[in-house]
Amino acid sequence: MSNSRFAFRGAFLLVFCVLAGATAQALNLPKVFSDNMVIQQGQPVRVWGWAEPGQPVEVAFGTRRQTATTGPDGKWTLALESLPASTTPAELTVAAGGKQITIKNVLVGEVWICSGQSNMEWLLRDTDGAKEIIASADMPLIRQFKVPHVTNAKPQKDLPGDWAVCSPATAGNFTGVGFHFALQLFKKLNVPIGLINTSWGGTRIEPWTDPDGFKMSPALKEISDQVANADQVHRRNQAAKLDQLESWVKQSREALEKGGVPAAFPGGLPEHPLNAADRPTGIYNAMVAPLVPYGIRGALWYQGESNNGEGMLYAEKMRALISSWRRLWNQGEFPFLYVQLAPYRYNRPEALPGIWEAQRSALAIPNTGMAVITDIGNVSDIHPRNKQEVGRRLSLWALAKTYGVGGQEFSGPVYQSMQVQGGKVVLAFDHADGLKSLDGKPLSWFTLAGEDGKFVPARADIVGNTVVVSGDGVAIPKAVRFGWDETAEPNLVNAAGLPASPFRTGN
Repeated sequence: MSNSRFAFRGAFLLVFCVLAGATAQALNLPKVFSDNMVIQQGQPVRVWGWAEPGQPVEVAFGTRRQTATTGPDGKWTLALESLPASTTPAELTVAAGGKQITIKNVLVGEVWICSGQSNMEWLLRDTDGAKEIIASADMPLIRQFKVPHVTNAKPQKDLPGDWAVCSPATAGNFTGVGFHFALQLFKKLNVPIGLINTSWGGTRIEPWTDPDGFKMSPALKEISDQVANADQVHRRNQAAKLDQLESWVKQSREALEKGGVPAAFPGGLPEHPLNAADRPTGIYNAMVAPLVPYGIRGALWYQGESNNGEGMLYAEKMRALISSWRRLWNQGEFPFLYVQLAPYRYNRPEALPGIWEAQRSALAIPNTGMAVITDIGNVSDIHPRNKQEVGRRLSLWALAKTYGVGGQEFSGPVYQSMQVQGGKVVLAFDHADGLKSLDGKPLSWFTLAGEDGKFVPARADIVGNTVVVSGDGVAIPKAVRFGWDETAEPNLVNAAGLPASPFRTGN
């Protein structure tokens, strides 16, 4: 028998076994369970993997041990008792069928997902002060699991990636925002910090969202229908391909039995993942779903540039994303902290303020927090390099609201209400202690409109914890706008030096 004939028989037998439903598989774990991993403290440690069906599996970590039995599909899952934080490297072992996997250099601490588009993915090595920061980044208790860019039409059970221990040799490849967030947490909490960096530049919010997320809002019905239709098309295509494959197997078997040449393998059968990163659910399927239910404390999100122009619809999409992730992880309303976009010249002056408004309104979602960065952007560069302060501002929210570390303000002023007094408007804010001008100059980027609806530059004065706005020619004020332009870099801050979020009092 020729080598080609022998190779074909091997391939044929492999396909035949798959079609016959053979399910034997070696003991295996998701890639997120690998050397140098960080386990979330204070929560049941959820571990899962695959082995032969009906097989007992034992997982051990220190004094914690637990067993499970694989199901008909070979999957198993269990939960170890929660663990306290530990800076001492340990081993996690998984045993089944006489085989064992040992995961080394495991720490227990705080784990955060870092997700979004390019400003979250932006590498530490490309940020302000990178050379000095990286040189001093000998921080083995901070680690990152980096997920490569992948998409798929259906939720996947695993993804590529590995854990890296922070050092001068590796830190440059960490997410810049995530690194500085982790550094601040480590300084205050003194526990290991793990970052799961699943981010992708230029992506919209829709690909990161689970299909059920879109069902939660009537405003997103069109997207939900699109996802449902795509799923039906996928199933029809899969059924057609299976029919083709079964036909090929039958024809080839008959040809081989007669000593003839097997049928030509039908083209177009290999399954290709989605290659369009802007398709709803496509990134979630490949870069988020396989991480569930790995224990996390919360999520960081820096995205929106690719959805610029959507206004309040973006708030609905944020709600869909946050709700769907929280449902999937089943850890309750875990912290979801995000960055309000930086000013940038898109040449659509009021489009970006619409996204700012949507992001500010998302603070109504329980256990969310927003870092405002209007003072540290670059209107000529969509990727401002000061990621150190972005990470620090996110950490302020986490330290105050998640970890209960008091003693410092965590938010800039957030508009709450307006009151007309004669020809002036009095604006009230949350987080308004010590209102001041960042640069000592008159407050900037306030405009005022009267009954004609035309906005004019306004004078704004700080009076206690309020701002009083007035404008020439506006005798009966109706509405105020603050920072309502894509290039706005206003100077209103509180005593902590944190900037006020742009807003408008009416729509």
